[in-house]
Amino acid sequence: MSRSLKKGPFVDPKLLVKIQRQKSDGPAIKTWSRASEISPEMVGYLFAVHNGKTFIEVRVSEEMVGHRLGEFSPTRKFTRHGGKIQKELEMKAAEAGKPAATKK
Repeated sequence: MSRSLKKGPFVDPKLLVKIQRQKSDGPAIKTWSRASEISPEMVGYLFAVHNGKTFIEVRVSEEMVGHRLGEFSPTRKFTRHGGKIQKELEMKAAEAGKPAATKK
């Protein structure tokens, strides 16, 4: 559900101050405000968005305007699907790839 048009988009005021103080080619702007919406003034800046454990660097482009900063900093790490069948498939793929690499 979107925010009321009367209120406007949410952008953390501290984040706006940091953007005004820094040049676009400077270091990453650290932020914990994942709920902040990306505005046109943010295009070209590098943000370090906190995902709960570490900071993930996000360079803002024009296509990102209107989205939230948290959308580009995933909070869960996908390792892989497990099980015997998956392990067998990966081993077959690795064996098939080795002879091709040694032929060169």
